[in-house]
Amino acid sequence: QVPLVESGGGLVQAGGSLRLSCAASGRTFSFSTYNMGWFRQAPGKEREFVAAITWSGGNTAYAASVKGRFTISRDNAKNTVYLQMIGLKPEDTAVYYCSAGAAGAGWDFDSWGQGTQVTVSS
Repeated sequence: QVPLVESGGGLVQAGGSLRLSCAASGRTFSFSTYNMGWFRQAPGKEREFVAAITWSGGNTAYAASVKGRFTISRDNAKNTVYLQMIGLKPEDTAVYYCSAGAAGAGWDFDSWGQGTQVTVSS
């Protein structure tokens, strides 16, 4: 398990932007050996995939609903992964979770943060 702490959520108007951050802490793991992902869960809905990035940052993947509006990136020197969100829509309102998975496990994630709330008003 990788300790993950998200930040950067908040209330924003439709069309606005936010940048989420997820910091990994602890001394017993190497952040750069983990693929990282962002998921979200809206009220009454199941958790859904948003974006992911490989351990090196060389490959990324996005849900169709956010492609072109969201960008995932990482800074291995800071043990941090980011989710830049632009053109936010009310349907982006959800709790956003950061996740981590071993580099050899593809997009299979087994560590989760506590989540950060993003609310987009119309």
